[in-house]
Amino acid sequence: MARNLSLFALEGIPEIEPGAPLAPLLLQAIERAGMRLEAGDVLVLAQKIVSKAEGRQVRLADVEPSARALELGLLTGKDPRLVELMLRESHEVLRAKMNVLIVEHRLGCVMASAGIDQSNVPSADDDCALLLPEDPEASARRLRDELCAATGREVAVVINDSFGRAWRNGVTGTAIGVAGIPALVDMRGRPDRDGRALHVTQVAAADELAAAASLVMGQAGEGVPAVLVRGFPYSRREGSVQELIRPRGEDLFR
Repeated sequence: MARNLSLFALEGIPEIEPGAPLAPLLLQAIERAGMRLEAGDVLVLAQKIVSKAEGRQVRLADVEPSARALELGLLTGKDPRLVELMLRESHEVLRAKMNVLIVEHRLGCVMASAGIDQSNVPSADDDCALLLPEDPEASARRLRDELCAATGREVAVVINDSFGRAWRNGVTGTAIGVAGIPALVDMRGRPDRDGRALHVTQVAAADELAAAASLVMGQAGEGVPAVLVRGFPYSRREGSVQELIRPRGEDLFR
């Protein structure tokens, strides 16, 4: 198993417009960095550039808030139009208080504000919001296929977003789309250093990669939406973020 993990910021990627060809832009950024894709590499992409390329930007002026959105807007202090988008993107509202709206997203993730925000979303009237990709798993697979076809190298793609976590303050990078690597690595049954079998250990490998890449990307105006990761230490297989979503019956917070 590899013991060295290397992360390389891919700089110079321009502001992404709807329909932008992400695969060629990423390959150009890798070339500018004096590198080339190698078999086994993982590209971790910020959710925002995928959403922008897929045209997931919404003008708030075009959103009519429902009665429920108006009610939750008063409770949370959030713009009811934003709340309406959060409701449309979600299966269920789990918690609501001032400045906080926790939902179960239609993708299955429990998250704040349905992953919708307005940071780093340029618009003429500063009145737009960006939704998560319609299907981040399909987005990751499509991009991985394009990169593999262009380079002849077997690579993987992770799309990440910033999540808060139960029990902990702050946000961390979290995988919302995975292609080409396992999202969850099951270590149960393997021996520890003393030969005892592990009973509960499962590694959220895609989340760990997303969090590591977020350190390089930054969380504000750094302008680094993609990171090349080399040295992923686990066996490859086709993975899915669904592996990481805890079944409702095992969710102690609901």
